[in-house]
Amino acid sequence: MSEHPIYFLWATPRSTSTAFEWMMRQRGDLICFHEPFGMAWYQGPEARAPRPAPVDRQRPEATFEKIWNDIQDAAEKRPVFVKDMPHHTDHLWSDAFLDRITHSFLIRDPAKVLASLHRSYQKAGMEDGFEPHEISFGPQQDLFDTLKARGAAAPILDSDDMLEDPDGMVRVYCDAIGIPFISDALSWEPGARDDVLWYDGNDEIWHASLRDSDGLKPMPRKHVDPGDLPPNLSAHYDRFMKHYTVLYPQRLRPEMVTG
Repeated sequence: MSEHPIYFLWATPRSTSTAFEWMMRQRGDLICFHEPFGMAWYQGPEARAPRPAPVDRQRPEATFEKIWNDIQDAAEKRPVFVKDMPHHTDHLWSDAFLDRITHSFLIRDPAKVLASLHRSYQKAGMEDGFEPHEISFGPQQDLFDTLKARGAAAPILDSDDMLEDPDGMVRVYCDAIGIPFISDALSWEPGARDDVLWYDGNDEIWHASLRDSDGLKPMPRKHVDPGDLPPNLSAHYDRFMKHYTVLYPQRLRPEMVTG
């Protein structure tokens, strides 16, 4: 049986990546996985997260090897699309692993990522607590640099560019990774998004906007002032921005849109 492509979108949290994934799910020609290595990283027996998962959320079957095997098995049937965070896999970046994947990246202004995290934590009644590594700006750049050094620079899509012109930028993205553009995939019916809830199942906190949306529609670019963030979050801004500003000039450009 022939092997089909395995497309990975490497994102940070709160980067509109799940909306992008939902669009890819509407295509109908891809087997899609939602942050599969995150399950191993947070909940599996080899968990690497800075905070252990509660006992009732631990997943003893979720080993990194099993998840990678499941993805490769799926690719024997159809092309596969995976949305995940680079920090979930940075210990797996062997030549064999990286070579099997068609890589791409979704980046977002750190001020907007941090503001979105703050809103989500407030809804959950949680402290704004995380390790910088698990927001994945550093691992994003590390992976991009690793691929580029190996002669396989991957396309980068910026969230603001995509939201400002979803039709045009998704066309550019599809062309960059070598798949057909399907315009109908940019629209969908509002509703529950159980396929992308694997940790606490709380759609209201993490995916309310996606649940209530009916597609990727053009949205005006908005500015978020990092100075308006709580001090414990704004303290991360400069560090994250150093990584973002390396990747941003190398992104797919709006002027690449044709037709």
